[in-house]
Amino acid sequence: MKAIIRNIALTVLLITPFLSHAQDTAGKKGLDKRIDEAFKPVADWFEKVVFFRVQFTPEIGVPFVVILLSLGALFFTLYFSFVNIRRFPLAIRVTRGKYDHIELSEEPVKSELNITEGDIARTIRDESHHGEVNHFQALATAVSGTVGLGNIAGVAIAVGLGGPGATFWMIVAGLLGMTSKFVECTLGVKYRDIDENGVVYGGPMYYLSRGLAQVNLKGLGKVLAALFAVLCIGGSFGGGNAFQANQAAKQINNMLGFQSGSEGFITGLILAFLVGIVIIGGIKRIARVTEKIVPFMALLYIAASLFIIFSHFSLIDDAIAQIIRGAFTPQAGLGGVVGVLIMGFRRAVFSNEAGAGSAAIAHSAVRTKYPASEGIVALLEPFIDTVVICTMTALVIVIYNMDGVFTYGQISDTSTDYGVALTSQAYNAVIPHFSYVLTVAVVLFAFSTMISWSYYGLQSWKYLFGRSRTADLSYKILFLAFVIIGSSASINSVLAFSDAMILAMVFPNMIGLFILFPKVKEELQRYLKAIGIK
Repeated sequence: MKAIIRNIALTVLLITPFLSHAQDTAGKKGLDKRIDEAFKPVADWFEKVVFFRVQFTPEIGVPFVVILLSLGALFFTLYFSFVNIRRFPLAIRVTRGKYDHIELSEEPVKSELNITEGDIARTIRDESHHGEVNHFQALATAVSGTVGLGNIAGVAIAVGLGGPGATFWMIVAGLLGMTSKFVECTLGVKYRDIDENGVVYGGPMYYLSRGLAQVNLKGLGKVLAALFAVLCIGGSFGGGNAFQANQAAKQINNMLGFQSGSEGFITGLILAFLVGIVIIGGIKRIARVTEKIVPFMALLYIAASLFIIFSHFSLIDDAIAQIIRGAFTPQAGLGGVVGVLIMGFRRAVFSNEAGAGSAAIAHSAVRTKYPASEGIVALLEPFIDTVVICTMTALVIVIYNMDGVFTYGQISDTSTDYGVALTSQAYNAVIPHFSYVLTVAVVLFAFSTMISWSYYGLQSWKYLFGRSRTADLSYKILFLAFVIIGSSASINSVLAFSDAMILAMVFPNMIGLFILFPKVKEELQRYLKAIGIK
């Protein structure tokens, strides 16, 4: 009863100011437009700060965060001797459990990371249930957490704006990101924190603070850990929330034909209420149902993609040729190869989160005494998420546009050919009425991603403000407010804010990785020696 009263009170708190504002603006502008106008300056400011450019020539400038991310991933790939390629077969064997008898030869630490304040973090649940999850369960759950709107809407945005060539750079970013994911997830397990009740807390906040303290950089570690926590909270509000809500609301409203001027706000209220039931009320059944449905929807989406691609088998080589050609001689509209490269990297990182550090939060409680074993398993995630699934979506869209249905680089937020709407059109062209299935998939992906990211943000919030009930509730109220903002604002504003928040996490995280990567090398050698591999 208390939980129900609390949910109702929260809903009233969220709705009252917006309804008052709606009455004041009646007959002037739609509520969605008013919210977007208030949110856009904030989003633009964050984007400008995070994506400050390094000018190589008057015409060519590259955001520093993209340089840091790409060169960092390349450095790790070279330093670890192409662990993403050379250890790919090993990752499959570890995932299948071939070395479990070696890894689990001593009593593991018990963990209840999946249950915090009555909530279930979907990505965490299978990975940390009493510390007894195997590597396959960890990978399956983590992949179902990353496969979502980044693969559906994010790829459509990249291809629609950057042309087919953006796909090539997404693949490159995915391959390099495999090594970044390996490094950060190994550190996540190595430096996880366990409280007196056996609850595990992990992620960059802990390997930055504890790991850097170990190498006599305690002050820097505390600063970077706090900075990451702040940015992770922003990432949970942006890419893990507002973007998900925006694309879910857009797909629902497009399918239903709503044009009221406040349809995003109304849909956002519904989404916020449903998410609130799970993350505030502690109602676990919805989360459990979502966990079962989301993998099914992901498999259905992949099957539909493969069906469309192979039903146009004769066009596959033409599509691949466009992707390769466009990577180096791109369509006009984004300023050449650098612009397409930036678009590809931004969308890849948004989708697989490699280098951003969030994956380390999810992997920190897996059952193993060898941190590198989980790092090796984790490198499969960007491959599955970006190299395989994102490429499928891109191929479908490129094939769909063979006859010039739309012009690359010239779609806009006011066009119906944008984000998830473009993906929906491409799939509908071959599979009639697939948009209805896609709508269900989008809502479920968005819902489950928001639940997962609410956990990431909450962990960071508690790192900064303590593990009290007050801190818990205050974060969740803010999180639900961003569901409504994201549903109401334009995709341009939401995307600017979401990209800025997710990619800003790269700064403190990559600094930590650059300092601590020798520790990862030690853990990798220790694990390889234990399983008898040179």
